[in-house]
Amino acid sequence: MAEKIPRLVIAGLSGDSGKTIVALSVLTALKRKGFRTSVFKKGPDYIDPAWLSWASGSVCRNLDTFMVDEKDVSTTFQKHSAGFEISIIEGNRGIFDGKGEEGKHSTAELAKLLRAPVVLVVDCTKTTRTIAAIIKGCIDFDPEVNIVGVILNKLAGKRHRNVISDSVEKYCDIPVLGAVPKFDYNKDIIPGRHLGLVTPSEFESDRRLENKLYDITEKYLNLNEIIKKANNAKTLDSIYFKPDTEINSTVKIGFFKDSVFTFYYPENLEALRDSRAELIPISSLSDSSLPDIDGLYIGGGFPETHAAQLAENRALMGSVKSVAEKGMPIYAECGGLIYLSRSLKWNDKIFPMAGLFDIDLEMSRKPMGHGYIEAEVDKKNPFFEIGTLIKGHEFHYSGPKSNFESYPTCLNIKIGSGIGGNRDGLLYKCCFAGYIHIHATGAKKWANSFVRAALSYKDMKKKDAVIENNNNYVEVSD
Repeated sequence: MAEKIPRLVIAGLSGDSGKTIVALSVLTALKRKGFRTSVFKKGPDYIDPAWLSWASGSVCRNLDTFMVDEKDVSTTFQKHSAGFEISIIEGNRGIFDGKGEEGKHSTAELAKLLRAPVVLVVDCTKTTRTIAAIIKGCIDFDPEVNIVGVILNKLAGKRHRNVISDSVEKYCDIPVLGAVPKFDYNKDIIPGRHLGLVTPSEFESDRRLENKLYDITEKYLNLNEIIKKANNAKTLDSIYFKPDTEINSTVKIGFFKDSVFTFYYPENLEALRDSRAELIPISSLSDSSLPDIDGLYIGGGFPETHAAQLAENRALMGSVKSVAEKGMPIYAECGGLIYLSRSLKWNDKIFPMAGLFDIDLEMSRKPMGHGYIEAEVDKKNPFFEIGTLIKGHEFHYSGPKSNFESYPTCLNIKIGSGIGGNRDGLLYKCCFAGYIHIHATGAKKWANSFVRAALSYKDMKKKDAVIENNNNYVEVSD
């Protein structure tokens, strides 16, 4: 059966082309006009999805064909578009940028998978008719990609706009759906930093930001035509997916949720719930001790910009270290690894962390790891079976300045950087800490393994048992 889902990909020719601001502006206007909008982000990202969720009022889902099988990506899209009037998908990087010369896992490939029309956001800085040549090249480069319109960005004035608009419509035979003037985005809209935009949880967002974004649509974008392009999307073959059901929890898993730790894919948390875990939010800044939980999940975020505040909360750090010593399963990724380290050097200052792992980390001016990561599990651990090939991503400026080889690791890096020496996934008792970020839809057994480990710890607590041997891991098994 065919499924009619109005949808549109907002893509760019490169990073920093302005597609995020355009997407946020469109979503803000749609929300104000009463549209029920589902929203998606192509690729492994946390910050843009947080803003897309903020602007749309719905949970943003990542669509990534490297970490997740194409069929599961399609299912995710259809499942979370059901019941909405329009779906907006923001691309990443340049539209054809992907893996290798074939551009696998690019925004263009995702658009073809979802049979979604594409609107290109183009940075027009210091150029005129050449923009038409570039767009014409994109149209001819892969005719299967349905490019239906262009939004001109960073225009210098009326003459600049008119020359490019006339050239695009004459030579490319597609409409110009918007013409946005130059903005100092960091000053006038949303400030950025080393990993991209600041997160909504750290930004004092008020009605003024929403008004600015809405004004961009009202003044510079043709929203009615954008909606028409979305409505003209081809039908999709229906995909069956199981309806959500009530799950009776068997374990309690805490997770850091505050302005510091915000990098969690919704599916990761949902997978834990579906595996019968009750999720307990914990503030790394204000909570002085852990609640009664059976496991702990520490996601990514910006511990470096909050290092002083984190270091002041010694009580919570002590609580985390104490339960780790007793055998509680802890899964920590990137920012979580920083939190569990002995110290972090940031802006020439050294901040003490929880000290579960006696390693010292240091922030660099350049990324120490950035992009997709592929790793093989080669040592037993609580979360992954030996022999499993894990696909994820990493984006970190920190790295070890002290010897980390004294701790066993369970991941052999095939693609990417990890913590160093082609390794990642530090192990201590039932704790895992690494730079790799996984997506639970791709790492299908992770949540069940986490819950099983938490259940084992829960049973041990009942018996007042303590793991004494550092190598006494809870091994994953079917």
